[in-house]
Amino acid sequence: MRDANPQTIYLNDYTVPDYLIHSVDLNFTLAEENTKVISRLTLSRNPASKSGDTALVLAGENLTLISVILNDDNELTDQHYLQTPDSLIIHEVPQHRNFVLTIENIINPKANTALEGLYLSNSMLCTQCEAEGFRKITYFLDRPDVMPQFTTTLIGDKDRYPVLLSNGNKIAQGELPDNRHWVTWEDPFNKPCYLFALVAGQLDCIEDSFITQSGRTISLQIFVEKQDLDKCAHAMQSLKNAMHWDEQVYGREYDLDLYMIVAVGHFNMGAMENKGLNVFNTKFVLARPDTATDSDYEHIEGVIGHEYFHNWTGNRITCRDWFQLSLKEGFTVFRDQEFTGDRTSKAVKRIEDVNNLRTRQFAEDAGPLAHPIRPHAYIEINNFYTLTVYEKGAEVVRMIHTLVGAEGFRKGSDLYFERHDGQAVTCDDFVNAMEAANAIDLTQFRLWYAQAGTPVLTVQQAYDAEAQTLTLTITQQCPPTPGQAVKEPMHMPVTVGLINKDGSIAPCKLQDLERGNERDEVILQLTQAEQTFIFEDLKEQPVLSILRGFSAPVKLIMERRLEELAFLLSHDSDTFNRWEAGQQLAGQIIAGLIADIQNNRPLQVNPIIITAFKQVIEQSWDDLSYFSLLLSLPSETYLAEQMQVVDVEAIHTAREFVLLALAEQLQEQFKTLYQDNHREESGVFDSGAIGRRRIKNICLAYLGRLEQAQIQQWSQQQFDAAKNMTDQMAALAVIVNSSHPARQQCLSNFYQQWQTEALVIDKWFALQASSHNPDTFTTVQALMQHPAFDLKNPNRVRSLIGAFSQANPLHFHAANGQGYQFLADQIIALNTLNPQVASRMLSALTTWRRYDQGRQALIKAQLERIMTTEDVSKDVYEVVSKSLA
Repeated sequence: MRDANPQTIYLNDYTVPDYLIHSVDLNFTLAEENTKVISRLTLSRNPASKSGDTALVLAGENLTLISVILNDDNELTDQHYLQTPDSLIIHEVPQHRNFVLTIENIINPKANTALEGLYLSNSMLCTQCEAEGFRKITYFLDRPDVMPQFTTTLIGDKDRYPVLLSNGNKIAQGELPDNRHWVTWEDPFNKPCYLFALVAGQLDCIEDSFITQSGRTISLQIFVEKQDLDKCAHAMQSLKNAMHWDEQVYGREYDLDLYMIVAVGHFNMGAMENKGLNVFNTKFVLARPDTATDSDYEHIEGVIGHEYFHNWTGNRITCRDWFQLSLKEGFTVFRDQEFTGDRTSKAVKRIEDVNNLRTRQFAEDAGPLAHPIRPHAYIEINNFYTLTVYEKGAEVVRMIHTLVGAEGFRKGSDLYFERHDGQAVTCDDFVNAMEAANAIDLTQFRLWYAQAGTPVLTVQQAYDAEAQTLTLTITQQCPPTPGQAVKEPMHMPVTVGLINKDGSIAPCKLQDLERGNERDEVILQLTQAEQTFIFEDLKEQPVLSILRGFSAPVKLIMERRLEELAFLLSHDSDTFNRWEAGQQLAGQIIAGLIADIQNNRPLQVNPIIITAFKQVIEQSWDDLSYFSLLLSLPSETYLAEQMQVVDVEAIHTAREFVLLALAEQLQEQFKTLYQDNHREESGVFDSGAIGRRRIKNICLAYLGRLEQAQIQQWSQQQFDAAKNMTDQMAALAVIVNSSHPARQQCLSNFYQQWQTEALVIDKWFALQASSHNPDTFTTVQALMQHPAFDLKNPNRVRSLIGAFSQANPLHFHAANGQGYQFLADQIIALNTLNPQVASRMLSALTTWRRYDQGRQALIKAQLERIMTTEDVSKDVYEVVSKSLA
């Protein structure tokens, strides 16, 4: 049974470790069910420890202990130590000198379905140690502020494990009797154990090299299963792109002579930045034009970059404790966002990131699991690998970048690297470096690290024609969140531009500034609950463009007429705010239709949106990917975030009504755009080709709603003839979400074509699970029994269960509660297999108070059922208990 009172860990309770590990020699004799681990630790009492307890407490879970030897010759008995389910407590160890502890234990990788520690993926042995997986390998001081040097020897059968990899440099290898061999790896850099990695299996490798800015040659290797060798070229080029970008933008050069990536089929996360040996989910490595979409290609480059950038922002400088997780993740997400923007389209990347933040992280901020980017407490650290820590953490770093400028941010990051290389530090250390390098006071800004929730800005404007001034009054308030009823005002940048009625830019001249300081846009620093800003020398009332580039992660309340939004959609020079105007325009019209539905009034689309979209289509666009975003409506998930009580049926009906109206009124324009951009460009991934595919496929999605025989023929032809996955999936999505006569045949053909490609079949599952067709729930139930579905594979779980519960609000939130019961059943099953994945599937249930009373009762009943499940994991217990509180 679960502990009735699982331990809560608090930030304020942090103390330094009582002992330090200076070096560790690991020896693995590998086997699927019976791996022997010998660890030889050199330790000493930590002189900084104030604890009077002399016992050495090592963390360890699911380990079979064989022996414990102190200083090579003193084998301890159970009278000298206490073994508990999660620790090894050694009563007496030397206090005034270094000592050596040798521990031998056995683990069973095959039985490790949680995929933490050492586990089996297909026939490959691999590790995942962040956050606390190393304790499932051997007994250790499993905390990030203990940073020894690692030497690792791997012993295995030459046929089963021809490739033996670990961190650092290969320093020795040899042969053994019984068809075995061994390899020893040495990592010259101190690191916490969460950065340890081991991979062993039958793997093939592609190799390349990179010459650093100082002239060093780095060997690059990507290891995959043999059948995937032809899908690694993009990942390799992405790695080289990331290495070059980090040198150019941050001056950071890679520090080892070898950089390795391994693609693993069973992985809880996207990837892991283990020092010199990154372990990746296959989803973020493998790509070929016929198996991966344009979006896949961009995500692969972004994740490859993210893990590489961690070498400095996470590895060379790591976290003092897990409460500081955003120190490495927020900073590194910001870095990978900028990298992707530089490599693709800054406008598109910014919009995609903000869309993700507002549809998912804002919901997290508004729910029972709301927490600051530096949490105050946790029960299970795996539950804090959240959108708040990552994506909102990146927005907080971005605000610092906005406040100090690109040059100032580089000075601050250089100082941060100089001060803390080789250390385990805190979020405050990062902010301190930014302050010191830029002579700026960020005392109030630190509230972003401590306060949860999404601030709400309310903007009022008044134009004085006689004085030729525009007065802006901005108020900020942050709603209560669990444990934080009252919030203090935050320090944030609010970027503002002004646009004349002819579409030209009006200079921004703030009152009391010297003449000559007029700018196209100005950054207002908001620090008070209410502030007033006055713009001068305005001969006519300008149209306000505020929060440009989404300069702060806030909700903005400001009255806007539809005509004003349509004007900004046509004229705003800020690419984010131009897109945002279109989203608000569509959102207001859809909101009106929702009210009509709820009050049984006839539906009619305001023609202003048809005219506005027509004007967008008639303009000339260099960035076709951005153009495609301007033609997109807000998602159902985003629209739900705007409602006090979510009405899933009304949202879906209203949004579909607008989509159909646009398709009907603009069908000739959409048909022309489709035909003009329908080209055979398989394997071409430049911005032009990607943009053309995005434009033609969004046009096909609109046209598919017309249910015309001609469009059904177009979608069928595109599906049959496509030589790239982007076009094939786009056509199949149109077919699946319509009454297309060949719907089932196309789904069957797609499966037959791609059944040996796991990542493509993930798309096949997800597409059906997210369909709005009436039979979707029945389809999902049937797919659970499909031979290709595997509850032990996180990618497959996310593609079916995750897609249905998180990307299909219409059917998941069916009024009869069948979706809730289905998800609860799967979470209960996953709880014993993979608690981390189980807890992440819960996100679809945690916002239950946002729905009508009937749905609230149904969701609450399933949460209570999960809560009373025997042996509920800490991961699941924490999320459910907080959701019900």
